[in-house]
Amino acid sequence: MNLKTGKPSLRDGYAPSTINHNLSVISGFYAFHARFGAGPVVNPVPTTSGRRQALAHRSPLEPAPVFRRGRLRQKVPVQAPRSMPDHLWDELFAGMACDRDRALLEFYVSSGARASELLGVGLDDIDWSGQLIYVISKGTRIRQPVPASPNSFRYLGSYLATDGLPDPGQPVWRTRRGDPRPLTYWATRRILQRANDKFGTNWTLHDARHTAAVRMAGDERLTLAEVQTILRHAHLDTTGRYLTARVEDMHDKLQEHYTKPRPQRTFAAGYDPEDIKAVFGA
Repeated sequence: MNLKTGKPSLRDGYAPSTINHNLSVISGFYAFHARFGAGPVVNPVPTTSGRRQALAHRSPLEPAPVFRRGRLRQKVPVQAPRSMPDHLWDELFAGMACDRDRALLEFYVSSGARASELLGVGLDDIDWSGQLIYVISKGTRIRQPVPASPNSFRYLGSYLATDGLPDPGQPVWRTRRGDPRPLTYWATRRILQRANDKFGTNWTLHDARHTAAVRMAGDERLTLAEVQTILRHAHLDTTGRYLTARVEDMHDKLQEHYTKPRPQRTFAAGYDPEDIKAVFGA
């Protein structure tokens, strides 16, 4: 556990969610080929009748049934999304070495775009006057507009003025060493890793999306449906996960609560103090 961010560090071996995902992929692979007679009849991934009934077609208005985990399936703990507190966000942003990295980080935390979506943005996908960028959504593969902050466009303009414009049809984000090449996910991840090594943190690119979602969901001027539209969540329940309050973000309110004086018991005028003492005690 990283004491500064509160996030668990990666442990040895595979995570429970990774194991379950791989089991589902393998099970679906053998089920597909067994259906067309191109594979073994028995699926190597064990299943249970209760799980098959739970995954059967049902009305979306009905509550999700509870069933026991199948063999080899791992228990995945439900954790609240981890967002960056403001002071740690300021520290991370100050650790960026150039306007390109500042623009990337500002776009991530203001638009809530996924890492791969933002890295594919070209010049034709930027609406400077409307303060919008157009991204290819991860799930639907549809080109959709996403709003971003004025600061992100300011840093982007400064980056393009310094490094020049990309070739037609090429992404805006490019490497700065050697011949310019499109910036890959792993190169962007390495930028964040260098900042983590400097500050002793373990932030990831997806934490910026969580931070954007928590900030938007906590803004009383935005409705939950509007936040869902900006983040492009398929279900409102996914957006509702970001309504959970974090203890780290309630520091000022908790200090006010702890320093609040205790309420003093008072009684209406006219009562004899001795009678009050006899009835309610000292």
